[in-house]
Amino acid sequence: MCRFVVLTDEFATSGGPVQTDIDPRHLIGRKAFDRNGNRIGTIDEVYLDDATGVPEWAAIRTGLFSRDAFVPLEPSDLIDGALHVPFERALIKDAPDFGVGRHLSPEQELQLYHHYGLDLAAPPPLPDRDFGKLAGNDKPA
Repeated sequence: MCRFVVLTDEFATSGGPVQTDIDPRHLIGRKAFDRNGNRIGTIDEVYLDDATGVPEWAAIRTGLFSRDAFVPLEPSDLIDGALHVPFERALIKDAPDFGVGRHLSPEQELQLYHHYGLDLAAPPPLPDRDFGKLAGNDKPA
């Protein structure tokens, strides 16, 4: 689940975990471009992962009377002060619309990952461990 954040100087000095090459404090108001260099719009909001505080999504205003489209920050780059997203403009504009200014649920995030072909891999299986003796048995499990 991701939370919407209002990025202020307080966030900048709080020492919060930002573990990406893209600093979310410098994204709001920046222009965004697709993989072919076509302008998508302007970044309105940044969403951080609830558990890690890592910036995961940017909401980009796609036009004057348009909606915001969510784009993943992980495969994107900040080049010459603009966000370059490695997806076609049409794909970005067709992204699921969840509204902005509120949490993204895990289900909504999953829909976005699927939309962009960034399906999350299943976590690795837990190691099989011996937890001692079985009840009623003198031998270790």
